[in-house]
Amino acid sequence: MIIRNAKVFSDGCRFVEKDLVIRDGRIVFGAAPQPGEEILDAQGAYALPGLVDIHFHGAVGHDFCDADEAGLQAIADFEASKGVLAICPATMTFNEEILNGIMDVAAAHKNDRGADLVGINMEGPYISPDKVGAQNPKYVMAADAGMFRRLQARSGGLIRLVDIAPEVPGNLDFIKECHNEVRISIAHTCVDYETAKEAFAAGASHMTHLYNAMPGITHRAPGPIIAALEEGAEVELITDGVHIHPAMVRFTFRTFGDEHVILIADSMMACGLPDGEYSLGGQAVTVRGPRATLTEHPGTIAGSATCLYDCMKHAVLDMDVPLVSAVRAASLNPARSIGIDADYGSLEPGRWGNVILADHQLNIQKVIRKGEVIVG
Repeated sequence: MIIRNAKVFSDGCRFVEKDLVIRDGRIVFGAAPQPGEEILDAQGAYALPGLVDIHFHGAVGHDFCDADEAGLQAIADFEASKGVLAICPATMTFNEEILNGIMDVAAAHKNDRGADLVGINMEGPYISPDKVGAQNPKYVMAADAGMFRRLQARSGGLIRLVDIAPEVPGNLDFIKECHNEVRISIAHTCVDYETAKEAFAAGASHMTHLYNAMPGITHRAPGPIIAALEEGAEVELITDGVHIHPAMVRFTFRTFGDEHVILIADSMMACGLPDGEYSLGGQAVTVRGPRATLTEHPGTIAGSATCLYDCMKHAVLDMDVPLVSAVRAASLNPARSIGIDADYGSLEPGRWGNVILADHQLNIQKVIRKGEVIVG
């Protein structure tokens, strides 16, 4: 396949008008056309890399934690239709027995048409009982290296991220012991500035859904966000228009730099479906418009109902984030974060031919998965 005349996101995170050639599913540049080769004229369109979501829970009525192969494939198919072609779904806070089933299904998954399952984000259960958010407090526990390693073996090595509340006794020891085996993210935490600095020194390098389920910034208690800034950590942002005010989104891109920001959806099973009653981590959730909240605690946000592509689009069109910054934060940065950037997250030679063609309002025209048009 040859894609001609597109404004291609490449070459140091900028747009360059050039042709893209995809052979055997992967991108090459400068290859001569072959007889009968499919040619797409993308004049005036942006060519974006397939997006990479490293933190979301489900879509179209299915949850990753349902531990159901048909549901996982339905999620992968939906995500691919929205231009998200690599997924690293998140577990909720459960015990090891329940997590075992989730790992088994993930390890056995053989996707051949939807988004590729490239990892697992273990969001629970090593979090603070005082910052559970929409997680189930019944299963919260201190970090356990043995348990993590058993789950990692069971998943076939798919766990890419483990979320930790560093202030919980024993959790700093877990960071020191395991940070060379998996990326450690500070999450669902009451941690102060000093302890957060200790956690980064011990090997943490990531912040889960920044600003949410953690202390904020004050002038006498700067908290974990300032510690993350000083230590050069990468930070997740949910730009669904519900979780974070647009001014704070702009502030984050300016202060952390777009090389450190990762856009995530944090979507739950209602994504792609109408308003109604759903569930997340075994708890009832009510969805009205873009807002998902715990039914019994309507002041608690329970993930989002927005896919990553639409989060990226909101960031650009409604929050004044530069297009190149938003695209980088939804593709290259997450791919690098979990170590899959040799195959995903950019349109450089050698990567999979995962391409989104979009107009100047970021409406999707085509989605191309490994050189095959699947949308448009």
